[in-house]
Parts: sequence; C-alpha cells; structure tokens
Amino acid sequence: MFFLMLNVSLPKTILLAYILNIETSTKNCSVCISKNGEIVAIKELNNGNYSHAEVLHPFINDVIREANITSEQLNAIAVSKGPGSYTGLRIGVSAAKGLCFALNIPLISIHTLQSLALSISTENALVVPMLDARRMEVYSAVFDSENIQIREIKAEVINEMSFLNYLAASKVYFLGDGAEKCKTSITHSNAVFVDSKYPSAKEMSILSYDKYKKNDIEDVAYFEPFYLKDFIVVPQKKKI
Repeated sequence: MFFLMLNVSLPKTILLAYILNIETSTKNCSVCISKNGEIVAIKELNNGNYSHAEVLHPFINDVIREANITSEQLNAIAVSKGPGSYTGLRIGVSAAKGLCFALNIPLISIHTLQSLALSISTENALVVPMLDARRMEVYSAVFDSENIQIREIKAEVINEMSFLNYLAASKVYFLGDGAEKCKTSITHSNAVFVDSKYPSAKEMSILSYDKYKKNDIEDVAYFEPFYLKDFIVVPQKKKI
C-alpha cells in the first residue's frame, strides 16, 4: 500500500489578544482596545490641559464597553513608558499596573517616541519625534522609514547645528509637541515639520501586539516609567 504525501502548508495560528493601550505622556490622554493589533475602540482627549486624572478611568470603562467585552477578557495592558510628562506618566503607569494586578495579566511597555514616530509614513526619509522638555530642550530620537530606531533617546537643547548630519543625507520629518518650537532653529531645506501630532494609543496597538506575541513583558511590581530626566520641583513664589 502506498501513501501519497502532500506538501500542504498549514495556516499559522493567530494568537488572539485583546490589549488595552494607555497613552498619557503628553496632554493627549488616549486609550484604546485592540484585537490582534487592530483597534476596535478608542477614546482621546487633547484639550490643552493635563486632564488625565479626571478622564483616564472613564475612558478605560468606555472603550471596554464599546469593544463589547469585559475587563476579564483583556489579555494584557500596554502603557506608554516615556519619556514625557512626569505626572502624566505616573498616572498612566499606576492605572496600568493596578489593572494588571487586579486581572492577573501581563504589562507591556511601549517607548513613547517610537509610537509617535509610527504616526506618519515615509519613504527613504528619517523621522525625528520630539516631546517638549521646557525651554529649547526636547526629548528626541531618530527612526528610519521602517520605524527602526537608529539613534538613542536624548534630552537635548536644540540649535542650528542639531541633526545636521542627518539632514545632509536625507529628508527628515520632525513631529510632536516639541517640534513646533524648533522651526526657527532647524531651517535646513531637508527639514519637514509635521503639525498636530501627539503620542496616541492608536500607534501603540500594533507595537503592543508584537510584544505580546514575543512575551516581551514587564515585571509589574518593579516597572517604572522612563523619565529620562529627574523630576524637578519648582518652588512656588511667596505671596507678599
């Protein structure tokens, strides 16, 4: 008796995952539910103020309800790890860790600048996401068109010499709330400024699902945001 062996390729198993993505590193408070990296519900508010303490938990409840799931169906929580606003990061990370403990699910962290860089598509160009760090200082990194980081994250003061080596070689797209104040300093013809871009849970979804599949998770008990700089308390002026 002979058996004919057929070379049949079986479909790859899709790892089902509902992930709650939380972004609070800037004035944009953003929350979404993603299923296998695709957004199924999202809530965002960017009213020019840091209103995360008031709206974050209602947003979380809203997206869970709109996704037509329960919190017990969540497979992981993803949070923007920074850099960014000290208070904003603390609020987001505290909420994420609390949910992970309560639901006994893993915590995933996403670099804020990486997700911000993913908010635009480019070809043969570089992307420099920038977050405002007061005065002429920004938090920034450099990514290629495939969202691969090619320069480390820095807190740096911007001047006319900033990023010249990259600008001499290709188009460079600058975006984020730190980019606006750099327009007068970075004037090279290859510099392109993209307005109205903020870190968002939208771009976190594909990154968090990729990390989930790799089991790239954090220790919930010991995880801390990536502040990059120490928090400085500015004393209030005494009233006379």
